[in-house]
Amino acid sequence: MPPSPDWLLTPRARLAAAVVAAAGIAALLLQAGVTYGFVAAQGRGPAAALWLLAGFFTVLTNLAIAVAMVGIARGFWPFGRWRPASALAALTLYIAVVGLVYHVALARLWAPTGIAWLADQGLHTLVPILMILFWALFAPKHGLGLRDALVWLAYPLGYCAYALLRGAATGWYPYPFIDAGALGLGHVLANAAALTTGFFALGLGLVGLARLVSRPSTPRL
Repeated sequence: MPPSPDWLLTPRARLAAAVVAAAGIAALLLQAGVTYGFVAAQGRGPAAALWLLAGFFTVLTNLAIAVAMVGIARGFWPFGRWRPASALAALTLYIAVVGLVYHVALARLWAPTGIAWLADQGLHTLVPILMILFWALFAPKHGLGLRDALVWLAYPLGYCAYALLRGAATGWYPYPFIDAGALGLGHVLANAAALTTGFFALGLGLVGLARLVSRPSTPRL
């Protein structure tokens, strides 16, 4: 088990992490149930539901946050050598983009109801808000710089490559702006470049904000 930074041992940080973890796990379980119901209606089983869920940036990002928050709630750091300041800022960036893109570009494309609506709002609204608050109030922020903002691009770029390869093999793309079948590869690559630029700009903003509020050491809360 990796050594625990001092800030992870503070009761308030651990309690806050538990709240974020609970929200994320609940939303993921609800979404898993909705997805299983969808594939079961087509005569497919749990493996098909998991495969479908694994295609979404939203689900993968919420899952990573749940892992991080469960670890923190239990008093240990689950991501090994990845610095908590950089990792938590990265997760905050990713989930903020999830919420932003969903509410600006995707929410109008469908109108879920009941449990599907609860799962949808949990993944795209509640967890982003809670994670942003956790980062603002509890996460260490010292030492972030341009290199971090560049490293943070690896995940969205890797996801884009994964989604395109998966789509080419199956004919299914999880988001309309990366649907190479409908838009053509050139248009999709332009969209990917725009999203990457947005990730980088927001990452730089997060680094700037962290530098503005960070202190030489993170105090106990």
